[in-house]
Amino acid sequence: MTEIPQPAILRPLLLVDDDTTFVRVLARVLSSRGFEVITATNFDEARTLARRHRPGYCVLDLKLGEENGLRLIPELHALIPDTRVLLLTGYASIATAVEAIKRGAHDYLAKPVDADAVVRALLDGDNAESEDDDFPDAPEAPLALRRLEWEHIQRVLTECDGNISETARRLGMHRRTLQRKLSKHPVRERPEREE
Repeated sequence: MTEIPQPAILRPLLLVDDDTTFVRVLARVLSSRGFEVITATNFDEARTLARRHRPGYCVLDLKLGEENGLRLIPELHALIPDTRVLLLTGYASIATAVEAIKRGAHDYLAKPVDADAVVRALLDGDNAESEDDDFPDAPEAPLALRRLEWEHIQRVLTECDGNISETARRLGMHRRTLQRKLSKHPVRERPEREE
């Protein structure tokens, strides 16, 4: 069994997610791991709590209602430059991961997420030497066409700060078509069959 790192100095952890059940469960688990957890369910609460508590860590959801969590990362770093930001999302894509790292996130995890993975992502960098780049590795095998389309939509959506109408315009598709594509779960690659 691998040992889970523990926070060296207890600084508050800001947990920002609009799913109140997820927040309650993850906050309880992270508290049991030694963090002082403060929670927010929207941008305004997150900004207020960040100013007041100056958290050393932040676990941030990508989608906060109509808001895009990526926009909050630079604001958090402006308020607290040394805060470690972990971005969570239910719709993982390479484009979003790269954008999160560019904006200052230290790591990126796809939901559903294990509490131990969250703790490792937050604390491993405290002791590890940083490598050349923290950008995700490109996949070795080529991606399926539907997955490539989904990745492209996510990249354009990120460039448009989550604005559906602008994204649809740039992609040359109807807004409802785009919303339908976004409401589906990301395309998963089929595992290779063993013969």
